Amino acid sequence: MRRRDERARLPLRKSLLGRLLTVSALVASCSVAATAWLAVQTTSGAIRQEQGQNLSADAEIYNTLLGYAATHPGWEGVDGTVRKLAGKSQRRIVLTTQDKRPLFDSADDANGTSEGSSAAPLPPQASAVVDPLSVDTVLVPDTASAGADRVDPRAVGPFLLPARERTLLRKASADSAECLGAAGIAADIVESPSGRSRVQFVSSETDRSMETKCLTSYAAGPTPTEKKALRALNQLTDACLKRQGRTGVKLNLDLSWDRGYGLGGTDTGLPAALPTTGLTKEEADAQQRAAEQKAVEEKAALARATKERGTDDGRMPAAHSSKHDRAIAACVGSARREQLTSYVAAPALLFIDSTDAAAGVPGFDLSPANTARIAGVTALVLALTVGASVIAGARLVRPLHALTGAAQRMRDGMDSAPVPVGSDNEIGRLAAAFNDMAAHRARLEEQRKVMVSDVAHELRTPLSNIRGWLEAAQDGLAEPDPAFVSSLHEEAVQLQHIVNDLQDLGAADVGALRLHLEPVRVDDLLGQVAAAHQGLAETAGVTLAVFAAPPGAPRPPLLDADPVRLRQATSNLVSNAVRHTPSGGRVTLRSYVTGSGDEVAVEVSDTGSGIPADDVPHVFDRFWRAEKSRNRSTGGSGLGLAIVLKLAEAHGGTASVVSTEGQGSVFTLWLPVTRDEAASTEPGPGEPPGRP
Repeated sequence: MRRRDERARLPLRKSLLGRLLTVSALVASCSVAATAWLAVQTTSGAIRQEQGQNLSADAEIYNTLLGYAATHPGWEGVDGTVRKLAGKSQRRIVLTTQDKRPLFDSADDANGTSEGSSAAPLPPQASAVVDPLSVDTVLVPDTASAGADRVDPRAVGPFLLPARERTLLRKASADSAECLGAAGIAADIVESPSGRSRVQFVSSETDRSMETKCLTSYAAGPTPTEKKALRALNQLTDACLKRQGRTGVKLNLDLSWDRGYGLGGTDTGLPAALPTTGLTKEEADAQQRAAEQKAVEEKAALARATKERGTDDGRMPAAHSSKHDRAIAACVGSARREQLTSYVAAPALLFIDSTDAAAGVPGFDLSPANTARIAGVTALVLALTVGASVIAGARLVRPLHALTGAAQRMRDGMDSAPVPVGSDNEIGRLAAAFNDMAAHRARLEEQRKVMVSDVAHELRTPLSNIRGWLEAAQDGLAEPDPAFVSSLHEEAVQLQHIVNDLQDLGAADVGALRLHLEPVRVDDLLGQVAAAHQGLAETAGVTLAVFAAPPGAPRPPLLDADPVRLRQATSNLVSNAVRHTPSGGRVTLRSYVTGSGDEVAVEVSDTGSGIPADDVPHVFDRFWRAEKSRNRSTGGSGLGLAIVLKLAEAHGGTASVVSTEGQGSVFTLWLPVTRDEAASTEPGPGEPPGRP
């Protein structure tokens, strides 16, 4: 019949499954609500961004107007371009000067309003500034090729080549491409904004020797137009450097400069910007190799002149430093902008707005359909969450039910089968710990049964002897002479000894073993124990001695211990050692301070039969004896060593044994030293460092 508490089940609101379901539903509800709110806020923000200042969508408008400004000296003919852009984007596009004077408004043109009068007010902030000499790289990231000076690459100004020069350069590039094609190198001809043609390789893996040969054979140097423009740019750059007290430089067509100009050097500086007018790197390298000999001769002559009277053009030698290069780059950039100012349109403010200026940004209201959709999704998520929680809860509760049943069977005294251990999680570890506890409990129960049997056996022997002698005397079979009385007294003493041992063990188990602590000198106590067992040792033919410390070694410190209990533990060890040592053997007692100085070791060693290695872990168990027959002539009750361990633990220490079968055993009591005594005591020479 099952117990009532076994049949009763916890209500769902108190069970682990119910709590798990409640928490899961609450978390899911909060998650869905937060997700819905976030979706509404995100959608509203996306709508406002799309209808407002989303400049990334207006990059095409900005880039187109930027190209117009780079190739025209003014904004006079921009109306057609703006109309086309406004019609394509369905946006209002307004261009004004930097002081907001209208240049063109697509809304005025669409409504037929005269130029200069605005159909609608302008937005409070301009979308961008259209300036080909200062490109906004955030709006048009591709214009990063403009270089550090942010000049639009389409602004070439005086470097724009006429048709005749373009034809010549294109023919030279075509010849180079044909030469490369014959060598198996794929190349195309591309044209820069200035009109200069150049060769562009399809693959970077080419034959460098053939590449150099073809580019050098048909290399085209700067045209007259480019020389004139480059000379003017060089003059503006030198003027800038002169104002800073620096040396002028000689610019190349790719706007790099010679760092050793005026010194006869050959180092080439970095370009101020990527080339907008001229040569590719391959063509520049080819020209440099073709003219290398001539350049070396000219610079050598210039170096000799510089050594004698300074540079031939009166310039001061240039300093080789990164600071000087930065100054040159800055001057080249400012010179380019100054040179291009008259060739490009003036900076203008760009306003991009919706075609209906009165239309505000609509909000985001939940319609009944959207509300129903959100409610449906919420219900679905809740259902999925609850379903998953039920499955997870069932898997979680199943092993708990198994643990509960096993614990109840154990409570009723029934043997409990091990609980299945699942995955390595909290429940699995709990099941493993429960199985360990059950196994330990089974071992304790087995030890208890064995102990009861051993106690009964130990008590039965002296009681049976006493009863037998008394019945023999009662029947007249034995005379109550002194030998008879002595035999009965011996059996009574043995019986009293067993009872006393059991009483000591019971008191030690419950922590009720009373100790009368006082200062004890260990070496004196060992001498007393040796003297008390000297007669027993002589009878057995065993030499019993106390190891004497070497001269000059410090004596072990005083211990705060119970001398009676400590003498009892040591006597048990000595009597065992004498009993298991054959005639002619030796039993030695000694004490020493461990290497750490916080313990005193009391050691009893013998040269007896020793203990088998398999039996060493059990020597301190109760009623354990190496002789399983429990013959009184070969051993005691089996409680002596168990009492030794308990007495050592009562003093805050422990006991250990090291034994070799056939050679002897060493039993050691490890007793703690008080802090003051440990600080003033040093270990003796050659003593072990501590416990094994």
